[in-house]
Amino acid sequence: MIFISVCMATYNGELYIERQLKSILQQLDINDEIIISDDGSTDKTLQIIDGFADRRIKVFVNKKRRGPVGNFENALLNSCGQYIYLADQDDIWLPDKISTINSLLKNHDLVLADCEVVDQNGNLLQASFFEHRGSSPGFWNNLYRNSYMGCCMAFRREILDYVLPFPSKIHMHDWWIGLLVEAKGRVIFYEEPLIKYVRHGGNASPTGEVGYGFYRKFSNRLFLLVYLIKHLLLH
Repeated sequence: MIFISVCMATYNGELYIERQLKSILQQLDINDEIIISDDGSTDKTLQIIDGFADRRIKVFVNKKRRGPVGNFENALLNSCGQYIYLADQDDIWLPDKISTINSLLKNHDLVLADCEVVDQNGNLLQASFFEHRGSSPGFWNNLYRNSYMGCCMAFRREILDYVLPFPSKIHMHDWWIGLLVEAKGRVIFYEEPLIKYVRHGGNASPTGEVGYGFYRKFSNRLFLLVYLIKHLLLH
């Protein structure tokens, strides 16, 4: 039987964390786990998590680099599953997410699924992120116009051997993971939404770098490409 680790990074997510955990737990088997790395929440996030009293939920304090990159790395390092799912604290998983992706991971190293984009009240903003973004697989496609959002990703444990540790200057962990698996593994873009991706104004990163200026976008890609080339030459 496949053992699943859902890796979630939390920080002051009291408004959304209960709803998200409920949407995930109902899809997990008794031996699966949710690994939560918390980045020093000062609200009721940890109390809400403790209130579930579910032994599948395991909480670790992030003592690595602050922010989403270090927080997710801490979660990944504490995971044990054969299949690893990344999860944000504020989204909602649709009921068939795990069953659908598990079947795809039998023949692929990484699955990126589409999502519906909604506001904090559940109102639909975009029926398909893929359609809005013009998403398609390919290393250069996604270096130029990234579609790898961690909340929509799952992958085989084996890829951790070459994606970790995360370099210190990369912009986001999910972009790094996606491009490395594009270069070294087998990816599939699944063109049906499997989560409701919630945009509420306080998200850890803007969707697709919306809001970043030219210099920031250029430097993000430059650092990423330099680290990727170094990494691929060494591995």
